[in-house]
Amino acid sequence: MKDDQILLAMKKRGFGEGRWNGIGGKVKLNETIESALVRESKEEIDVVPTEYKQVAKIYFDQYFKGEHTLMEVNVFTSTKWHGEPKESEEMKPKWFPLDSLPYNAMWQDDPYWLPRVLAGDKIQASFIMDKEDNIVEHSIQEVKTF
Repeated sequence: MKDDQILLAMKKRGFGEGRWNGIGGKVKLNETIESALVRESKEEIDVVPTEYKQVAKIYFDQYFKGEHTLMEVNVFTSTKWHGEPKESEEMKPKWFPLDSLPYNAMWQDDPYWLPRVLAGDKIQASFIMDKEDNIVEHSIQEVKTF
């Protein structure tokens, strides 16, 4: 994040393809969430976050390519980094004004929790999705720590 903008990236392949999303990915064996954050940012947009904080933990009960999937997603924001965002084979980054996010081209759950995070809340949330990515059930709570 910088000034009144947020960096999102168009996912070009794999899970989330065709959607504006945050930068990130899976945590490898023996890797911390924070080291995965730094590694994935470098791999996906050639940026190394140097100042970041966790703002959300979201649990998903959903489907991917017809397969039932459970996911825990840890969301961080970063305000300082080394490098300039660059397009990779996986992601095409773009800055968006905070008051003009492309929710129509993002995950269906994003409008539920992202505005709260951008307003300064730390949240824990859960979403149950059907096979068409429609939200069946959700809950969001403000938390002090993770």
